[in-house]
Amino acid sequence: MSKTKLIISALTKYIAGLLMVTLMLFLPSGTWKYFNGWLFIGLLFVPMFVLGVVLLIKSPELLEKRLRSKESESDQKKVIGASLVMFLAGFILSALDYRFGWTYVPFPVVIAAAVILLVSYGLYAEVMRENVYLSRTVEVQEEQKVIDTGLYGIVRHPMYFSTVLLFLSIPVVLGSWIGFVIFCIYPFLLVKRIRNEESVLEEGLAGYKEYKKKVKYRMIPFVW
Repeated sequence: MSKTKLIISALTKYIAGLLMVTLMLFLPSGTWKYFNGWLFIGLLFVPMFVLGVVLLIKSPELLEKRLRSKESESDQKKVIGASLVMFLAGFILSALDYRFGWTYVPFPVVIAAAVILLVSYGLYAEVMRENVYLSRTVEVQEEQKVIDTGLYGIVRHPMYFSTVLLFLSIPVVLGSWIGFVIFCIYPFLLVKRIRNEESVLEEGLAGYKEYKKKVKYRMIPFVW
C-alpha cells in the first residue's frame, strides 16, 4: 500500500470511529453537555491520533497491519461479533445511565479511571514498539519470529492485558456502573480469542511451543 493510500485509509477509519462513538454517546445522552463523554473522547482519540502519526513515520508496515480487520478464523469472527454487541450496549447504556441518572460514579473515581485508561494506552503503544508483527487479525506472518523480551517476557499476551485495563476503565470514565458491568464481558471473550490464537501460533510459528514453556502466564501474572 502506498503512503498516500495508507494515510487515506487511516484517516477514514479514524474519522469513522470518532463519529460512531460520538453518535453512540451523545444521541442516547440527549445532550452535548455530557462532560464524561467529551472526557473519554479526548482521552481515547487524541493519543490514538498521535500514535497513528508516529506509526506512519516510523513503522508504516505496522500501521497497515493494524488497519486490517478481516478475520479468516471462524472462532475469531464469533468473538468479534460478540465484542461489537458488547461495545454497542456498553456505550449506549452508559449514555442512557447519564441521561436518567441510574448510577453515580464519584468524580475522583472518574479521574482514577482516566489515569488507568492513559496508562493502558501507554502499555499498548509499548507492545507495538516491541512487536512489529502485531496484527489485528490472528495470523502467522511471513518470517515472523517469537518475541520473548520486554512485556512479552512477563506474559504471552501483553496487548490483551492492556486492552482489558482500557475497556474496563472506559465505562467508569463515562460515569456508569451499568456500562462497567456490560464491559466485564470482555475478559471472557478474550479467553476464547487467546485460546484460538495460541492454537494457530503453535501450529504455524516456530518456537512458540518453547516460548509457552518459558512464559507460563497468558495475560495476568500468577493468575492466567
